[in-house]
Amino acid sequence: MTYSISRADDMIPLVLDTSVLINLHASTHGGRILSSLPNDILVPEIVASELEHETSKNNGEHQFIHDLVATRKVRIVALDEREYEVFANLVSESPSLDDGEAATIATAACRSCLPIIDERKGRQRAKEHLPEKQPGWSLDLFRHPKVVAELGVALSIEALYFALRYGRMRIQEEHCDHVVRLIGVQCALECNCLPGYKLRRQQWQELSSSLNTLRKKIEE
Repeated sequence: MTYSISRADDMIPLVLDTSVLINLHASTHGGRILSSLPNDILVPEIVASELEHETSKNNGEHQFIHDLVATRKVRIVALDEREYEVFANLVSESPSLDDGEAATIATAACRSCLPIIDERKGRQRAKEHLPEKQPGWSLDLFRHPKVVAELGVALSIEALYFALRYGRMRIQEEHCDHVVRLIGVQCALECNCLPGYKLRRQQWQELSSSLNTLRKKIEE
């Protein structure tokens, strides 16, 4: 399976959106994932500020971003005048984006970085401002070869599953079957953020039931 930043030698700086940080935190291995990547990691101040609310403080996301900064795994950056002009356009013109998405795209566009963003509208607007680059997904980080090598197969799959279940990480339709094969159908049934979940659920339930029946026969 090929991902947007799957080449281990691709050193382009990455700019993370808020939902990406949430996914990394939910994975419980976010710090190790980012440390494994060869890329510089930027987080716009506006993105970091979106994790300042009470819910993020209670669930640990707020502390997570502060720990990433303290250990120099990410660098917080402020928008300059040119970036702010792009930001203002993105939040005001239809289809408008939220502040975090807009700041991520503006930073990436003006600094020749790669935005990592999962939301459909944000990805579409990113392509308008960076036509020569395909925006990355959170999934790209989790399945980067250096991350899998650092965490090992079992922990890298665990991190992926936690990001899907607890972070509600969005992935592209064409990667869904591959991801389900990685985490297993029983875990997939717990991840209702997966593309086409309602339509695929019955298929997964039937497969899970068949596997359980087979397992019982083997154990007898």
